Amino acid sequence: MISNVRRLCNPHPSPSLLRTIMSSAAAQGPVGEAIAAKLTAAFDPAHLEVRNESHMHNVPTGSETHFKVIVVSDKFKDARTPIARHRLVNATLSEEVAADGPVHALSIVAMTPDKWEQKVAKGEEVGPSPNCRGGDGSLPKKN
Repeated sequence: MISNVRRLCNPHPSPSLLRTIMSSAAAQGPVGEAIAAKLTAAFDPAHLEVRNESHMHNVPTGSETHFKVIVVSDKFKDARTPIARHRLVNATLSEEVAADGPVHALSIVAMTPDKWEQKVAKGEEVGPSPNCRGGDGSLPKKN
């Protein structure tokens, strides 16, 4: 569920691509907020979603360890492959995804506005990541 939507001014938005930043209710802890702030500063996104998917995994309630980010930005035009775009996002979030950082898993959807428009026009959505299948046991157990 999306609980917080902030619309920023975009002088020429297309109807389906307003410059929107979205955060799920669970993503609004300090880690989710830091992720949103860093991605906003680095990519000036036309669309950004930060989804805390920790509740789908075997971690304590309220954890901020598993995230999905959807970033739509013109800054991805020169990064021609998905892996190149992922590298840009990972570099931006290097502190969060470091071995000793708070983020254990990061799912990335990084697209140009043109590709996002095509996806929206087809009625396609970005669904949640798959549920946890047990993990490697390195994280604290659920409460």
